[in-house]
Amino acid sequence: MVLPAADPVLALCEALAKLRDPAEIAAFLDDLCTPAELEALADRWRVVPLLLAGRTYRDIHDLTGVSVTTVGRVARCLTHGAGGYRAAARHLKLHDPSGIAAAKR
Repeated sequence: MVLPAADPVLALCEALAKLRDPAEIAAFLDDLCTPAELEALADRWRVVPLLLAGRTYRDIHDLTGVSVTTVGRVARCLTHGAGGYRAAARHLKLHDPSGIAAAKR
């Protein structure tokens, strides 16, 4: 039996990394998260390509219904975060044509 990592966040990351395809990940997230938590995660991710494309916060809100506050938080993570959004965007071949991750307000 393999014991999970001592750090619970790292253990969760290891579990996600072992899943093989989007369907397995979706099933895991469905079991792990409440519908509201999953919707919040999906909303944050949905904002990333729009920010990378240079859309304004208000435009993103109007397109998605995601609050301007959440859009701003995602933009802050793109510019000052740990790099997770950027790494996922890079793997999915999303790009920032302007060289600036955060949209204008």
